[in-house]
Amino acid sequence: MNKKQEPMKMLKITLKRSLIGKPEKHRKIVRALGLKRPNDSVIKEDVPSIKGMFQKVSHLIEVKEGSEN
Repeated sequence: MNKKQEPMKMLKITLKRSLIGKPEKHRKIVRALGLKRPNDSVIKEDVPSIKGMFQKVSHLIEVKEGSEN
């Protein structure tokens, strides 16, 4: 059977604070999200693994619902 696939919800993640003086674990998480410097933004799918990552560094980033475009 072919099920109609719904488009994935996308999240726009922006690094709002510098990583200077932050723990190495937080730096690695931010880097894994694809963010390099303050005000960098990436668009990621809304999946549990990504949600877990940005919960750990929620004080450094801003998350908004985005579109696929």
